[in-house]
Amino acid sequence: MDPFLSLLHSFSLSLSDTELSSLKFLCRGKIGKRKLECVRSGGELFSILLEQQLIASDKVAFLEGMLESIKRKDLVSQLKQFVEEGELHAPEDQPDVHEKRLQKAAIEVICENVGRDWKMLMRKLGISEVKMDRIVAANPFNLQEQLVQSLREWQKWKGKDAKVTDLIRALRGCNMNLVADRVEQKLSSLNTGTS
Repeated sequence: MDPFLSLLHSFSLSLSDTELSSLKFLCRGKIGKRKLECVRSGGELFSILLEQQLIASDKVAFLEGMLESIKRKDLVSQLKQFVEEGELHAPEDQPDVHEKRLQKAAIEVICENVGRDWKMLMRKLGISEVKMDRIVAANPFNLQEQLVQSLREWQKWKGKDAKVTDLIRALRGCNMNLVADRVEQKLSSLNTGTS
């Protein structure tokens, strides 16, 4: 799946009707009135912009300007992050299916149990202060989302080297032993087929 299309899809899902109307208004000089009247979702609008080559994975200035105009700083920072990191890792750089399943389970437990101390955990995992600050800026009032995005950042950065054992080791290194125990319990229940 094209990472840029995935990004546009997530943007589309997060747009309110008012924001979509504003984006359509901003496109008036670029897209014909009749076409704009037919647009019912962000996805449809982005499709037209892609067709007319106004946006592309390596051509995001117009999209960035529109998102800034509707005051969606969170989406602007996601877009900038996408551009900085380039495309996501190639499939051969991803963990295997079993490891991904374990990671998903571990991340669920971590997100349910690690609160305000999430930055300490991320530092143990090697995530930079700059990346954490960017994540906080994109999700200023949502502690849970800050943690989720940080863990995703770690997964992307590590690729196939992202291991659940590293998460457990980092938790223990931060004296979050109870959370580490819960992760291990969840993983053993997955491995034995109970949950």
